Amino acid sequence: MTQTIPFPDPGPESGAPFLDCERLDCFRVAVEFQTLAADLVSLRGLGALREQLDRASVSIVLNIAEGAGRGTPADKAHFFAIARGSATECAAVLELLAARSLLTPQAHRHGRGLVVRIVQMLTRLIERQERD
Repeated sequence: MTQTIPFPDPGPESGAPFLDCERLDCFRVAVEFQTLAADLVSLRGLGALREQLDRASVSIVLNIAEGAGRGTPADKAHFFAIARGSATECAAVLELLAARSLLTPQAHRHGRGLVVRIVQMLTRLIERQERD
C-alpha cells in the first residue's frame, strides 16, 4: 500500500545543503506515515475520520519542520510537542478505523508502528530541548 519515500542523501562531499528538519529521523518517519495516511484517506467508508487523519498527519510533518527551524530550545520543544499531540491523535484514529474494520490488520500494525516511533523520537527531542 505505502512505499518508503527516499530522501536525497547527496553526502557531505557534494556540498548540497540540508534543512534542519531533513536531518531528523522523526521527520522522515513522519513523511512516511503521512504517505500511508494519504493512502488510507482515499478509502471509502471513513467518514469524518478521513479529514481528521489527513489534517493530523500533515500537522506532524509541518510542526516537526517548524520546530527544527526555530532558534530557541523552548520554541523547538513547543512545536515538537504539538507534533507529538498530532501523532497521538493519528494513533487514536487508527484504533477507531481498526475497531470499525476499515483497516487491514497489516495496515493498522504498520501505521501504528510508525506513529509509536514518531512519538518516541519526539519525546526524546522534547526532553533534550527542555534540558538545554
